[in-house]
Amino acid sequence: MTTFTIDGVKKSFTNGEVEEQVLNGINLSLQEGEITALVGASGSGKSTLLTIAAGLQRASGGQVIFEGKDMTDMSQEDIRKVRASKFGFIFQSSHLVPFLTVSEQLMLMLDVSEIKMSKHEQKEEVFKILKLVGMDHRKDAYPASLSGGEKQRVAIARAIIHKPKILFADEPTASLDSKRSKDVMKLIRDLTNTLNITTLIVTHDEEMLPYADHIITMKDGLII
Repeated sequence: MTTFTIDGVKKSFTNGEVEEQVLNGINLSLQEGEITALVGASGSGKSTLLTIAAGLQRASGGQVIFEGKDMTDMSQEDIRKVRASKFGFIFQSSHLVPFLTVSEQLMLMLDVSEIKMSKHEQKEEVFKILKLVGMDHRKDAYPASLSGGEKQRVAIARAIIHKPKILFADEPTASLDSKRSKDVMKLIRDLTNTLNITTLIVTHDEEMLPYADHIITMKDGLII
């Protein structure tokens, strides 16, 4: 089932008096319960496409359709609400808050997403998600005591704690060694299937591609 559609999306930047076209009319559909991987050389436009799809920057043209609505017509406040409640994000760095425990990282995400839960319900949900990613035994630990792989597992748990419809991952394994990279990608693969999430990943790592359902190669702002 198609849950997200990118239709004719263009993006340009003005550099002095020169207009640089970064995306040249991208068409892409994302499927529920599947991983789509964007690959291509640096400067191909894949990260720009992901940030536009995620509502982190505006397209210069075209449409981004989510749940029947064109996000390019939404106000910044409406886009913020969609990001907080319906989207999950994983980045190259885990971006964990250093003075919060693992559990508190997830509790904060629940507060930001404005999901109506009591504190007791939040704690139960946090423990359930941490168990799902194999980090329940580290729930009271601080980021400084976690390995790189553990930090990324917590980042993944934080990204899915509010049950997002779409998961965006920008180079989620770039800072990890080969074994931890495969562990993280297997986890993303399993969660995508189990929770029926639509996942869009940007990656340079060819070893991650077997975990994707669809591989989209970009070059010079086009899908090739």
